[in-house]
Amino acid sequence: MTMTIGGVGSGSAIAIFFIIWWTVLFVVLPFGVRSQLEEGATVHGSDPGAPAQSLMARKLLWTTAVAVVCFAVFLAVINSGLTLDMLPGPKPGHAVN
Repeated sequence: MTMTIGGVGSGSAIAIFFIIWWTVLFVVLPFGVRSQLEEGATVHGSDPGAPAQSLMARKLLWTTAVAVVCFAVFLAVINSGLTLDMLPGPKPGHAVN
């Protein structure tokens, strides 16, 4: 008996969630970053553009929250029966003249 998550195999679901999480992390990372130069507290020997505070714990929480929402949307679309043929636009295999 194979375990599924929202109609997707558990291994695939974990892999897809990880990809979504990783992508969202790179979107969230730049938010709220202030450089050492902007803060006026440059550490000797470091680049003035380096972050003054990383705030990684907050960013990881936001990343997880956004990834869970994106994954839920993904599962909803997968289980809705929506196919690419239902979307407007050119269909695969049809040449556009």
